[in-house]
Amino acid sequence: MEGVFTIKGLENVKIYIGKFSEEEPQGITPMPNIEDLREWDMKLLKRYKPLYTPLSERCTFCTYGPCDLSKGKEGACGIDLKTQQARLLLFTTIMGASAHATHGRHILEHLIHMYGRDHQIEVGASEDKTPNISLVAGIVPKTLGDLESVLTYVEGQLSHLLASLHTGQEGSYLDFESKALHAGMLDHVGMEVADVAQVSALNMPKADENAPLVDIGLDVLDTSKPVIVCIGHNVAAAYHIMEYMEEHRYDIELGGLCCTAIDTTRVDPKRKIVGSLSSQLRFIRSGVPDVVVVDEQCVRTDTVKEASRLRIPVIATSNKIMYGLRDRTNDAVDEIVEDLVSGKEKGVLILDLEKAGEVAVKTAVAIHPQRKDYRLSDPERISELVKDCTGCGNCNFQCPEELRISEAMGAAKQGDTSLLQKLDECCIACGRCEQECPKGIPIVDVIQLSVLPIRKDKSKVRAGRGQVSDPEIREEGRNLVLGVTPGAVAMVGCPNFPGGARELYEVAEELVKRSYIVMVNGCTAMEIARFKDDEGRSLFERYPARFLKGNILNTGSCVSNSAITGAVIKVATIFAKKQLLGNYEEIADYILNRVGAVGVAWGAYSQKAQSIGLGCVRLGVPVILGPHGVKYRRVYVGHTYNKDEWWVYDARDGSKVEIEPAPEHLMITVDSKEELLPMIAKLCIRPSDNNFGRMIKLTNYIELSEKYLGRLPDDWHVFVRTEGDLPLAYKDRLLKILEDEHGWKIDWASKKIVEGPMRRLDVSFQPTNLKKEGRE
Repeated sequence: MEGVFTIKGLENVKIYIGKFSEEEPQGITPMPNIEDLREWDMKLLKRYKPLYTPLSERCTFCTYGPCDLSKGKEGACGIDLKTQQARLLLFTTIMGASAHATHGRHILEHLIHMYGRDHQIEVGASEDKTPNISLVAGIVPKTLGDLESVLTYVEGQLSHLLASLHTGQEGSYLDFESKALHAGMLDHVGMEVADVAQVSALNMPKADENAPLVDIGLDVLDTSKPVIVCIGHNVAAAYHIMEYMEEHRYDIELGGLCCTAIDTTRVDPKRKIVGSLSSQLRFIRSGVPDVVVVDEQCVRTDTVKEASRLRIPVIATSNKIMYGLRDRTNDAVDEIVEDLVSGKEKGVLILDLEKAGEVAVKTAVAIHPQRKDYRLSDPERISELVKDCTGCGNCNFQCPEELRISEAMGAAKQGDTSLLQKLDECCIACGRCEQECPKGIPIVDVIQLSVLPIRKDKSKVRAGRGQVSDPEIREEGRNLVLGVTPGAVAMVGCPNFPGGARELYEVAEELVKRSYIVMVNGCTAMEIARFKDDEGRSLFERYPARFLKGNILNTGSCVSNSAITGAVIKVATIFAKKQLLGNYEEIADYILNRVGAVGVAWGAYSQKAQSIGLGCVRLGVPVILGPHGVKYRRVYVGHTYNKDEWWVYDARDGSKVEIEPAPEHLMITVDSKEELLPMIAKLCIRPSDNNFGRMIKLTNYIELSEKYLGRLPDDWHVFVRTEGDLPLAYKDRLLKILEDEHGWKIDWASKKIVEGPMRRLDVSFQPTNLKKEGRE
């Protein structure tokens, strides 16, 4: 609050009041610098050691190189391979965090311009409206204007982190890792700024478990109308398109791809989601869009080239993606529209978002009648397109999903398109196969044409509901900490799925049926929504969206990942009454030891996915990556054989207690859906589980392993503390195995464990990695 007042008799004296804040308890690390949480990072890195998988053993960072770092050699600056890998990983994490921070800066400044700095922050039924911001920055923002200082802090820290990458700076791989974790933490702050600002100002659902179901799919748009498609992650441009359409009553189809699509439906559920990142090339090549509007992040760099082949004008609206287009921001609307409709301009750059909205609408209306012959609609063309295929196999070798494209093309030459149709579900439409085809066959088009006669790509996804409210945390937080709810699983990230998106749908369905809380957003939410049960219902139509076991929640777009970490933070602050402001280390320690939460980024591909994951890791939430995750070149692996690393303090008296390896890893890759499900169940186990909670978690771990891997887990017994931990349905069988194979002593008369576990169940045990939490 700011103001000026005068006092009677002192008219010539003016007292100025600047900003003030209410007194609230604050932790020791508000707005931490790089070094302030280093000790916590080192605790994590000591137990969960980085394991590197380099894609190259050469360093090309400076002109002394390239330097060969293989076989223990050092570069000209003294750097070794392990440290160079850690430096590269910090580099990619900064990219990801910067993308979200600048997104937050852009949307915040735009909303302040529209609504003013005093516009109130409102995200639903919560006292802790900004858990990530309050935890890290140590403040409680009330208005949009209060968020500016938060972004200034994030931007300043990212600048320091970037500086540490310069040749001749940091020389420790562990300190590079600590810095990467710092960048990941900052990413969740930047995301929360963006999401809180847009939810507050654009009337998006506010912690709403009854957020509407919206249309999703390649076939949801009415192509008899002009079609505008927005691609990217920043909803600002799409908002002004909707605004102009409504004000002037244009009957136009507005759809979206990637996270802009999700946020568009959060603003107006009448709008439609075409698909995720993997649908971009498919949909542009379909010829359906009359105008493509791009903003920022995860947009194909060849969008103008691809769109121009089909006379689809492109409007760029962000200085992060300008495509070499002419800046028409200050030109008259009618002149811009004429140039786009006539084909004089393939695309334009318009940084005035209100003008961009008007131009997009008018261009779509004018060009729509001219574009009806540009649509991909004739499956009979397949034989013509594939006739030159030589079966060389180059497409197979280039496919990141290892699809058998060449065989499908060969069958199509013989008139059998069934193999092409099977490829459609797993194809991510990256186009790499086409780049290697010596005959220039448009393979993505061929696959699309093969499914046109049978495709019915229409489904429902719940619009992003936003944060988890305080009442929901009060209801379910206790169950998560005690283990009665087996876990909260965040399924997030990009669509680089190794076996197609159906596997992810099946994983989500399995978890919901087993009473896990499943939280999704972004591309993962969109891909899961594509699949239906026998009655034609998506998961979002079948299950509620409350933060409660057996529910599935779509929080929103990529920036709503902050709502997921915000939920686990609030478990610590609301259920456990932990102090929030500037108290990062204590909250992260609580989450690591007591909150059964796991992140799954099965199709992660981008730098943003890397930074989001590291933000979870620093907070104590394990992350599981799909097989492509190995290309991130590092995981954080626990070594169960090293008993010296598996201990905690008991906060009641400060004593050291040996514990089971829970969670065993902080970041790990797995190769298949069959490995993924048991790993999720295992990484939800926490030292604080009571015996009923541990029994539920072990039941899931054992059953999922037997169902998908065909065997008992090798290590199930290390999580048994008492016979009460054993699944009731298998108790006798497991007691027998404990006795025969592991040498435990069993009292068969009472069916009790007499001797064997590394520790006994203590229902009041308070595990912590922080010595100051326990009494000396």
